[in-house]
Amino acid sequence: MFLSRKSSIIVIIGVCLHCYASPSLAQVPESQKRYVRVGSLQSRFTAYGSERAWNDVYYEGLIWPADYAYQDNAVIERQWIGCQDFTDSKAQHWDNYGVAFVMANARLSLFPMADKQTAKFDLPTVYVDGADINGPYRGEIDDIDPNQIPDRIVTNVVNTTMGVTMTRRVLAFSQQYHDNYFIKEFTFKNTGYVDGTTNKVLNAAVKGFRFGFGVRYSVCYEGSVRIGGEQSYGQHTWVTRRGENYAQHASDQLTESSAIPQWLRAGFCWAGQSANNNFDNIGGPYMTGNGRLCAPQFAGIVTLHVDKSATNKSDDSTQPVTLGWHAGDTYPSLGDMSPSTAPFQADLYKMLSGVPYKGLGNASERMDEKYLPTQKDPWKVHGDGGGTNLWISYGPFDLNPGDSVVIVVAEGVNGLNRQACEQIGKRWKLAHDNSSDNGPFTLPDGSTTSDEDVYKNAWVYTGKDSIMLTFSRAKRNYDLGYQIPQPPLPPPLFNVTSGGDRITLAWEASPSQGSAGFGGYKIFRGVGRPDTVYEEIASVGTGTLQFDDVTPQRGFSYYYYISAFSDGSTNASGGPNPKGLLLSSRFYTKTNQPAYLRRKAGESS
Repeated sequence: MFLSRKSSIIVIIGVCLHCYASPSLAQVPESQKRYVRVGSLQSRFTAYGSERAWNDVYYEGLIWPADYAYQDNAVIERQWIGCQDFTDSKAQHWDNYGVAFVMANARLSLFPMADKQTAKFDLPTVYVDGADINGPYRGEIDDIDPNQIPDRIVTNVVNTTMGVTMTRRVLAFSQQYHDNYFIKEFTFKNTGYVDGTTNKVLNAAVKGFRFGFGVRYSVCYEGSVRIGGEQSYGQHTWVTRRGENYAQHASDQLTESSAIPQWLRAGFCWAGQSANNNFDNIGGPYMTGNGRLCAPQFAGIVTLHVDKSATNKSDDSTQPVTLGWHAGDTYPSLGDMSPSTAPFQADLYKMLSGVPYKGLGNASERMDEKYLPTQKDPWKVHGDGGGTNLWISYGPFDLNPGDSVVIVVAEGVNGLNRQACEQIGKRWKLAHDNSSDNGPFTLPDGSTTSDEDVYKNAWVYTGKDSIMLTFSRAKRNYDLGYQIPQPPLPPPLFNVTSGGDRITLAWEASPSQGSAGFGGYKIFRGVGRPDTVYEEIASVGTGTLQFDDVTPQRGFSYYYYISAFSDGSTNASGGPNPKGLLLSSRFYTKTNQPAYLRRKAGESS
């Protein structure tokens, strides 16, 4: 049974407001980060409430699929709040006032007050020949809350000189159909706090409050090497949107059997063609290798809820006010909040209202559909070599002292899986290297073509439906008040031991083993390297807590994970996700160090 939209909103607001009840808020380092590593989408989240992905080596974050190296899709998330007719704590009046959530503004105009990660249960202990695999990650969890529904919740609280405090909660789920998106709940409250304390300084209405962001995706880091290094910061990224008719469908109930909805208010990005390449680089084919597609990802954001006002908590189906694209690195520079920045503050407020800064964007356009027929390289549409951002903003709201508004979005990544990338890319490259190879090549709809580029691209573009399916599941999760079917908890201990003629796997029983619908345990193995395709090698019932793998060959390294699974009886509705068995996340027990057959005593080789 689906909860009503109103019920789910009450759940969210109640939890968010709980954040303000804590008396222990104190300033935290703006550079502090919390990593979420429980699903196929993994990322880091920064104390100041927005992210720049650069880690001094490469752009890190929004890693999907997290099973493999360098699948990072993040570059930068520029985030702002703005208002009008504002008098600050120094009695200076501003026609327009804004705050940018960037590290450089920490302790100047924004003040991180809380940054913590709570987990539903403690991280399992995983050993490979005595090495503690999960040990390095235990410090990323601040608290255990067995009553929370998501596997992980990252909470940031940030005061601003506007007197508006932002609480951002990032919710992550490990259930296999909901593990490739993060739900982000933003609560903006007129607290009057203007520094790194909880002293109320301002006591006036905040008028015309707006919130917005511009997000640039690389899509993805590994693929950028195949397309061209400039894609590492998203130069060749296309932006599109959906949901122009959202208001007509806002009350529609979605299930897994529903058609993939194109009416959700979403925007997403993907890697386009580089004009520097003399081959079709869609999907990032590995030209000097086997052709594997290295950039199949589609990344973006869907809006799940926007309060109509501080006093009306129902969803405003006309929001966001802006959902389109904006050019890469050209934005108002707010400086040190001195009077000289007033013109830039005005430009920022206009941008949050849907007016592109310096005309480099469109507030409601499907960029790819308008320009792709005539321009293959997306950045040449606007001429900003920084690339193109997904541009979203909300408002305006009036916030009296103590008032708050809630905005909820989900950010996700999806696309072709690794096996499909191998198969399609290899077939494409065989034809690319042999001009006489005209197929036929089978397209996603079952028809055929003699053009290998048409074949490859048609499969890559199925990612557009994949990301919209991800957004559909995120919306269903939100509409259910997060009451999606849950997988069993993983075994709290998984021990892998190399032996002379076998590799022994032993584990402690899952805390869910006595629960209704518990099925048993499945063991998966990868060979040669940890970031490879894993195959199921065993499925055992509740009475078994050990398995001897007697099939390894000497000279090879082996990697494992174990998942507790349900029998499907607790996931039978087909509403929030497909029916059937659910598995605990592989990332809880996946090993990253090898086990292997040891030399037997007395053997020299």
